[in-house]
Amino acid sequence: MFLTLANVDVVYNGVIQVLRSTNIEVREGQMVVLLGANGAGKTTTLKAISSLLHAELGEVTAGRITYKGKDIANADPSDTVRDGIVQVLEGRRVLGHLTVLQNLMVGAHLRSDRAAVKTDLERVYDYFPALPPLLNRTAGYLSGGEMQMVLIGRALMARPELLILDEPSMGLAPILVQQLFETIGRIKREEGLTVLLVEQNARAAIAQCDYGYIMEGGRIVLHGDREQLQGNQDVQEFYLGMSGAADRPSYRDVKHYRRRKRWLG
Repeated sequence: MFLTLANVDVVYNGVIQVLRSTNIEVREGQMVVLLGANGAGKTTTLKAISSLLHAELGEVTAGRITYKGKDIANADPSDTVRDGIVQVLEGRRVLGHLTVLQNLMVGAHLRSDRAAVKTDLERVYDYFPALPPLLNRTAGYLSGGEMQMVLIGRALMARPELLILDEPSMGLAPILVQQLFETIGRIKREEGLTVLLVEQNARAAIAQCDYGYIMEGGRIVLHGDREQLQGNQDVQEFYLGMSGAADRPSYRDVKHYRRRKRWLG
């Protein structure tokens, strides 16, 4: 298996447990989506894989995270990038004082193959044709959509084998969301990448994914391929807005309880 999380627990500050026996499998070449409400543990799962927990006083305290046969739980982040795992964090975290080109080149800072770096820059421009006219612009003054292009382009410059995306469509207009997911799908196909995606736009994410997981309270409560998720009544109601019950009260706590009851049987 390309990436496996087996019974993973994550604890912050030595006392706050966020992940509880989390189990996820990602096959090479797949696009896998992780869905769930705010606070379910999705971002923590991604940071556990990309070795970014220590910056927030978090730690994998139980279980194994295995990537291409290697245990990477609590690894050094630079080693994780060298191994081919690159994460695009949520929140449009460009280096705002640098230009677009400088941001892109930051992604290649561990590489010494200058000729290949130049070729990869051209590929990034092909995926995101809006970027070349902006290369000398200060990244902090870009629009949200432009920043997201820079961030994904910067990640591609690191030559990832596993690309991790955390809420890439957050705050974008619907037409930009559609374009973004089409581009992500194209990158996956043409680069042969494996993609792990956390996304609030469940409809767009499921439409593109090969497999998906639903997380509640730090646990995986449901998983299946695209057709299984699209056909699941609870996924339709709680994530795709297809309940057909607009006249019923929508009490968040009641729906959360019902969702938990259905997931866990």
